[in-house]
Amino acid sequence: MKLTVFTPTYNRAYIIENLYRSLQGQTCFDFEWLVVDDGSADGTEALFGRICAEDNPFPVRYFRKENGGKHSAINYGLDRAEGELFMVIDSDDQLVAEAVEKVISWDAELPRDGGFCCVAGNLGTSEAETPNRIFEDRFFDGTALDRYVDVTGEKAMAFYTEIHKKYKYPLFDGERFMTEAVTWNRMAADGYKIRFFNDIICVYEYREDGLTMAGNRLFLDNPKGYGLWMREKAGFEGAGVKEKLKMYYTFTCDLEDRLPSRDIAECIGAPVILIGAIKLLRKLLKLIKR
Repeated sequence: MKLTVFTPTYNRAYIIENLYRSLQGQTCFDFEWLVVDDGSADGTEALFGRICAEDNPFPVRYFRKENGGKHSAINYGLDRAEGELFMVIDSDDQLVAEAVEKVISWDAELPRDGGFCCVAGNLGTSEAETPNRIFEDRFFDGTALDRYVDVTGEKAMAFYTEIHKKYKYPLFDGERFMTEAVTWNRMAADGYKIRFFNDIICVYEYREDGLTMAGNRLFLDNPKGYGLWMREKAGFEGAGVKEKLKMYYTFTCDLEDRLPSRDIAECIGAPVILIGAIKLLRKLLKLIKR
């Protein structure tokens, strides 16, 4: 089939049926719904026992795994996806009725030179409103690294499955979060482009139990993944000495009360003596402030 709509879920039995109903209302059914339950303890498994037994114009495939975080669930889903395109839609989001149809039509428009890895639509707070930048033209061709400058806000991104499989997420023992930008940035560094469209295809709502609302805590609780993202982004963007020193300083400030200097240095890829110097500078600044 053309598209895998992939949903990683954790303790979202109370809300995920809204997404299910939006899939039932699609104008095109050339997709599968692949769900990976990341160790829920709220009745999600029983819910999908019922959903999978229902008569739908699209297949629903449900898998359950030990809790390891959204990035590990994506790796797991990529190994099982049967669609040519792979689009991650969170369990508290909903697709607009024409979403699948638009993704498939956008794919048909792309040049077949192998330079694109993804087509992407906007996320909106409603079907008509989005806080994201609207391009002057119908779409903007760029890379994932352009998301930091020319492309603002969150997107519904449909990657070519076979390309995404080459860019799985690194897994660190004891860590259960890594920003999805890690693999997107790696694709960009290898020259892969994304066509970003203005159209809203997914409607979101930030919930108290969601990853977005957890904010910086997720990065601080998972410092290896956080440091990997920061140092790779700096490298891909050609950061100079000044920018790297600023990055080391910010990272040390974030983690100084959580980790010893050696661990901070390992996570961010800096000399231990430099991290120690930054910590000493921080103490002096606090002393002067007092």
